[in-house]
Amino acid sequence: MMDPGKTVKRQEIKMLNRKLLEITGVRNVESFDSEEFLLETDLGFLMIKGSNLHIKNLSLEQGLVAIEGMVNELAYVDANSQGKSKGFFGKLFK
Repeated sequence: MMDPGKTVKRQEIKMLNRKLLEITGVRNVESFDSEEFLLETDLGFLMIKGSNLHIKNLSLEQGLVAIEGMVNELAYVDANSQGKSKGFFGKLFK
């Protein structure tokens, strides 16, 4: 049985033809450029890699981000992960 005082986190990621991403549950855009976005979401940090990436729509009040461009990779990362994300977070949190 669920605790009534605890809210269940929900996130939706919709992708159309690898060219448009719509993501809910976004708290903050930590960093971005044309090849990589790092989003803080309700379910952890989400890294998006691709080319010609740019923000089409952003509403942090609604927790919604839409990104256009060629999407190559989506991955959840955290500070405890090993390998690539450790190096990435090492650079991010200097």
